[in-house]
Amino acid sequence: MDRALLPMFVARELRLLIGSAASAGCPHNIGFHRKQKNGDSFRPSDLVRASLLRSQPGGFMRSVVFFNNKGGVGKTTLACNIAAQFADQRSLRVLLVDCDPQCNSTQLILETDQWASIYWEKIGDDQQTIIDILQPIELGDADIQCGVSPMKSSQNRFGVDLIPGHPRMSIIEDLLSRAWGEAIGGDIGGIRRTNWIPSLLREYEDRYDVILFDVGPSLGSLNRTILIGADYFVAPMGADIFSVVGIRNIAEWLNNWISVYKTGLSLCTSRHPDALEKFGIDPEGQVNASFVGYTVQQYITKSKQGVRRPTQAFEAILSGIPNEVEQSLGKFTPPDLDMNDLKLGDVPNMYSLIPLAQSVNAPISALQSSDGLAGGQYRQQENYLHTIRAVTESLARNMGS
Repeated sequence: MDRALLPMFVARELRLLIGSAASAGCPHNIGFHRKQKNGDSFRPSDLVRASLLRSQPGGFMRSVVFFNNKGGVGKTTLACNIAAQFADQRSLRVLLVDCDPQCNSTQLILETDQWASIYWEKIGDDQQTIIDILQPIELGDADIQCGVSPMKSSQNRFGVDLIPGHPRMSIIEDLLSRAWGEAIGGDIGGIRRTNWIPSLLREYEDRYDVILFDVGPSLGSLNRTILIGADYFVAPMGADIFSVVGIRNIAEWLNNWISVYKTGLSLCTSRHPDALEKFGIDPEGQVNASFVGYTVQQYITKSKQGVRRPTQAFEAILSGIPNEVEQSLGKFTPPDLDMNDLKLGDVPNMYSLIPLAQSVNAPISALQSSDGLAGGQYRQQENYLHTIRAVTESLARNMGS
């Protein structure tokens, strides 16, 4: 197909599918995420790679998950600062969804009194969180709660809308684990609960250009459901052996459950023909999230002949990471993505800038003297801005911008 025709092809397919979904009770049950044609599986996450990230209403929203099985790699800092860059440098409408039960993104973006009012003082009942979206599933239903309003970008310094996280997501994970057991047995209710992310994306797609998910390091049911529905995922890494092991774990984990998931869908189709399509679920079991890159963070550098280089302790690990990533996750990349483009960039240790940004709930790019920025921190900030902008542009490129 001529790439110039791809946006029109997607729009046509969406109109056809939306028109055929009138029988679905919830507007988010419309099955437009996949369409079978001539034996090939088409996904908007593949097709829209040929068009720009939306800069005006009527385009296509993208979703990306920041995920590694290894904690302590700067994942939340990276996700939130990239979100701020998308909003500030690209003027995109950005939504960040905090799905980590530890709520680190929520604590970074919101001031203490804001998140304390939501979780502790219980005076912020009007502000809903991710747990409100999943309340119907918690009560035994298979749909999400529609109409949950994110916190507006005007309420934080990152310039992004936010669906705050909630510690009760740990309990939701138990429920999703049960749903997974039902799903792989062919139960349509379990499959629908496992596919809650596509419903969430349909709820917000007309309001945002990009939705970012910050998740915990678990290889459990919660993150599995997020990767089933999102378009892309990024793996922040540290310059250590455990980050590499985390990448290997992700690959093994994906390979194991994707095949089991497909079996469950096949069983469901044999029992309930056309039921999956009615609820917008791909009967072929095509997992949406494609791997679009990684970063290597928090290594220590030293000067050698005027050039700053990683210390010798990390050099062997750093040199082996590209091959490890390609071998483990290369099969999950979009078909037209060059393997050499998977490395989004190196993010060196920013020392005191990170705790300073956390203390004032601001992206590193927005730090100023009134926040306590002083002395050599200005140079650190300048270096970080160069790095994060390059990483953001690389990510946008890999997502099709």
